[in-house]
Amino acid sequence: MCSDRQDRRKRADTAEARSTARSLEGVELRNEQEEALRSLLERDTLVMLAPAAGKTLIYEVAGELLSGPTLVVSPTLSLQRDQVATLREAGLSATAVNSTISDGSRRRAFRQLRDGTLQFLLVAPEQLAKNAVLTELHPAGISLIVVDEAHCVSEWGHDFRPDYLALSGAAEELGGPRMLALTATASEPVRQEIIDGLGMREPLVVARAVDLPSLHLSVRVLHEEARKWELLTQEVVESQGSGIVYVITRKHAEEFAQSLADAGVEAAVYHGSMRRAERDAVQDAFFRGEVRVVVATSAFGMGIDKPDVRFVLHADAPPSVDSYYQQVSRAGRDGEPARGVFFHRPQDLALPTLFASGGRITSDRLAEVLRLLRSEGASSRSELAQRIGVSARKLARALDALIRVGAVTELARNRPAASGDRRSAEELAEAAEESIRRWQALQRSRVDMVRRYAETTGCRRRTLLELLGDMRNEACQRCDNCDRGHPGDRPTETLRPGDRVRHPEWGDGVVQTAEGDSVVVLFEHDVYRTLSIPVVRERGLLTGR
Repeated sequence: MCSDRQDRRKRADTAEARSTARSLEGVELRNEQEEALRSLLERDTLVMLAPAAGKTLIYEVAGELLSGPTLVVSPTLSLQRDQVATLREAGLSATAVNSTISDGSRRRAFRQLRDGTLQFLLVAPEQLAKNAVLTELHPAGISLIVVDEAHCVSEWGHDFRPDYLALSGAAEELGGPRMLALTATASEPVRQEIIDGLGMREPLVVARAVDLPSLHLSVRVLHEEARKWELLTQEVVESQGSGIVYVITRKHAEEFAQSLADAGVEAAVYHGSMRRAERDAVQDAFFRGEVRVVVATSAFGMGIDKPDVRFVLHADAPPSVDSYYQQVSRAGRDGEPARGVFFHRPQDLALPTLFASGGRITSDRLAEVLRLLRSEGASSRSELAQRIGVSARKLARALDALIRVGAVTELARNRPAASGDRRSAEELAEAAEESIRRWQALQRSRVDMVRRYAETTGCRRRTLLELLGDMRNEACQRCDNCDRGHPGDRPTETLRPGDRVRHPEWGDGVVQTAEGDSVVVLFEHDVYRTLSIPVVRERGLLTGR
């Protein structure tokens, strides 16, 4: 009987969700949207859908069905602006609280949230680190927290956006509302980092194909630095439509944007060191078509949803296949043919590898951080960094490691505090140092997977998607290797993507991709390993589990 009641309730919930989607946007819910909504009405949910696959509709409908206002954590001002416009076009009341609004507008937004006349409030993660914001939010009875672009918790949270680490604490202070995490793509280790970093409670993961069929993928392998930039310039000049060129440093962005301008291309530069007003001006000009090409670092990221981008070129190696796909999938979102070209110079992988190493943090320094928190109580990150004499970036990595081993808890308002763990500071510091070593090994193995993608002789799309957890049996016929008639053969072994295996040294793992004489396995502790199939067969290294 209980099961019958649950089935009836689920059917009723689904019918109501379908009706709400039709009234808001005039569309029918797709299967994956229905699945996410059924889950979200009962539990935390992580949703991974391809760009332009309707992630926003999920929280529009959920916000209507749940009994309380919805808080949307959105990482950039431009993205907040677009999301507010989308919600209002659907007839929903929405606004954003950020650094650009007046004090009066801020007070009005919180008042409307409390009295029930505002349904959706958008904030940046930094806002939730502020005491005043949490104090205003608490009496509003938030029913749903939406973390958009949730891969930032993994890819950016550790180094560049430490406030993401406080989101789980902020959620607790707001009474533990339901949580929805949204991203376009995330490999298995990134999904787990999202779940752990946000403190999600036994979430359902809804993951659907992330492929963009309109996007053609190719790699140009070069060895001379000057030749790379020469061919890259030629590629841009000869290309039609608007595009993005991704580089890894501010210097490369400025120099190549100037080279394109000298070649007669309407180009602009974009990087994180520019003033916000300058960055907003570049983005607006790109969307209006006044700038044909933007040469950018990874700072040109969330909120870049221009549907008619015809090409995305990578002049430098990205730090991971997750980052690469997030960036290259900004092309062809209108369904029309588009290109993603990676200009791969093997020597260029040295820089992401260097970034992945991140500098050494000793156990002595980790113990010093912990002892200070134990003796003086919770402290702001800026105060800690100043007192210990380390950079904010290095402190963020140290605190992240201490949080992971249970030595420190991240309170809301961006204030770390010692936990109740009674082990010695030295013992916990050693465990945290080991955690950092594992993290660095993962980052280096992610760089290795970029090399795997760039140097594969088989179907490039299949390799990329399988590394992202989207298993494929057939070659795509929409990449340079398939164009040349070299889709790559699956190994004759029984190893297939998705198979669970065990290695005598590295433990349990999951096959990510297998082609020719090699196989990539993601092992426990989230480290990728590329293994020779003949060696695996000869030594009996991988067994099923």
